Amino acid sequence: MLVYVFWHWRQPRTAAEDYERRQRAFHAALAAAPSSGFLRSFSVALSGAPWAASGGEAYEDWYLVQDFAALGALNEAAVSASRTAPHDAAAAVASGGAGGLYRLRGGAALRAPGVAHWFGKPGGMSYGELFAQLTPVVDRANAALWMRQMVLGPGREFCLHASAPVSLPASFDALVLPLRPAWPELSTTGVEPTR
Repeated sequence: MLVYVFWHWRQPRTAAEDYERRQRAFHAALAAAPSSGFLRSFSVALSGAPWAASGGEAYEDWYLVQDFAALGALNEAAVSASRTAPHDAAAAVASGGAGGLYRLRGGAALRAPGVAHWFGKPGGMSYGELFAQLTPVVDRANAALWMRQMVLGPGREFCLHASAPVSLPASFDALVLPLRPAWPELSTTGVEPTR
């Protein structure tokens, strides 16, 4: 499973309620007419990510797809047919954005993560050691471990999504960011099976 992560933030003159309404309309249009290989999307509001709005208020959209072919199909579909008007309405009030590509490396994709732990691989540690240390953490927390692909994106190399803060080994030096679901508006966190 791959995910295209898109960080974006609103123009100062646009009210947060209007911005979120437009974003939700786009996600709903994509869900109503999905592209081939598109699994689902979710969006969260956050602040404190240095790569998004200089650490200010921003949004993080996660577009889950089956594979690289599905990513290309999503790229075309996002701006065509019934999705064109909602996409353009959302883009018209955005002040900036950045994207990244991640692959699920452990656990199961959460429907509405409450916390993101962003970190890089500690110096001198092999990927095998990293996954060996994180597998029990991911399993205990019912979390999802995502790894950046092809060094695409401004975010850190790894993201651990969980419902609540997770205790990681100190060597991981994680940036922990609370998340507020923006799409879909869920009151409980569910888990999506891996594919």
